Amino acid sequence: MLGVVELPVVAGALEAASPPSTAADPRDTGRMVPSGGPGPEAVAVAAPAAGRTAAVGVVAAAPASAPDPAELAAVRTLDGLRGLIGDCRRCRLHGARTQVVFGVGDPKARVVFVGEGPGRDEDLQGEPFVGRAGQLLTDIVEKGMKLTRADVYICNVVKCRPPQNRNPEPDEVATCSPFLHRQIELVAPEVIVTLGKFAAHTLLATDTPITRLRGQWQDHRGIPVMPTFHPAYLLRNPAEKKTVWQDIKQVMARLGLPA
Repeated sequence: MLGVVELPVVAGALEAASPPSTAADPRDTGRMVPSGGPGPEAVAVAAPAAGRTAAVGVVAAAPASAPDPAELAAVRTLDGLRGLIGDCRRCRLHGARTQVVFGVGDPKARVVFVGEGPGRDEDLQGEPFVGRAGQLLTDIVEKGMKLTRADVYICNVVKCRPPQNRNPEPDEVATCSPFLHRQIELVAPEVIVTLGKFAAHTLLATDTPITRLRGQWQDHRGIPVMPTFHPAYLLRNPAEKKTVWQDIKQVMARLGLPA
């Protein structure tokens, strides 16, 4: 159990390693925003270009570059889906990425963790959640839930790193999210845990703040969803680790795992 042994202790070493030069994202997405970078007016979703939807989770129609629904439906395995994505160039994110970061874990996992998008470490290694925030997620899974990363499935909304770790744009989310939906269909988990604002908004088609969504069971196409904060947010706001542990305990109870 992570308790006050909980998340605060599990991530204690990471807190000390968290650089003082980061500031909280004013939109509470669970991402890191360098100090001296864009202010809240620049970080907040800018006025969208013509034809875009401002709310990430409420994209009315996928852009022309989105995958063919018939091709997606024909895919029967995660390997097949990865093959369909290929060396993806469907949106602008391909221009700065090193590689596509698809997903990792048990293809029939009982629980799927969904984040926002790859960061620098993920882009270099080709695996989601392998940096400092990823280590905290690993601690949650292994020390808290008493599972291994191989027991769960981990992926992101967008599969390519946004330049300078900026937020993914609504059209980029709209292009890539059909792959996420099919990933989830193929894994068919019992529970989904969304990490941060973008994952929750994309799967729940809402723009409700993550501070109001977290800890409350939601539904994605018949699968229970537990929204919670992103591990990167916890590195900057260690007091919220207790909050996330409460969310994770609800997931464990739903799965019948001992707390």
